[in-house]
Amino acid sequence: MTYAYSMDDAVQVAKLAAADIEAWLWAKPETRSVTNVENDPDYQRRDIDLIWTTQTGEILIEVKGDRWNKTRNLFFETHSNLEKGTPGCFMYTEANWLFYYFVNTRQLYRLPMPKTREWFLITMKRFRERSTTTPVRDSHYTTVGRLVPITTVMMEVAGVKMEQL
Repeated sequence: MTYAYSMDDAVQVAKLAAADIEAWLWAKPETRSVTNVENDPDYQRRDIDLIWTTQTGEILIEVKGDRWNKTRNLFFETHSNLEKGTPGCFMYTEANWLFYYFVNTRQLYRLPMPKTREWFLITMKRFRERSTTTPVRDSHYTTVGRLVPITTVMMEVAGVKMEQL
């Protein structure tokens, strides 16, 4: 099954997710600074969105914003652009944490990386594959990933935490 999204929709969800998470991090007592590096090419290449500096050091964060909270699944992207053969951010992010955020309910799932990816690579065949298409000018691209039940991730990956923002 394939769904279609516009680039504007995706950008708006990403901006809202990053803004909400930045505000939440700034409110934490251990926060020294929060730096948004979404537009920095060096961090884009490594798929890192935020640098959270605490009293104990720097934490690199990848933010994934989502609106589809009713499915009770996370979408782990395996290919960001199938036509170009580009791997999905979940497969290569160098972040310490993936912050998976449902913008509608303000629920945040903090997933330790690379531990979550290692678990996923071993178990991914048991999860349903889905794809979305995004129109770009006269063409489109296809994003592919797996629907992973939230309860499964929380039970099987040590260190996953849910926060209500």
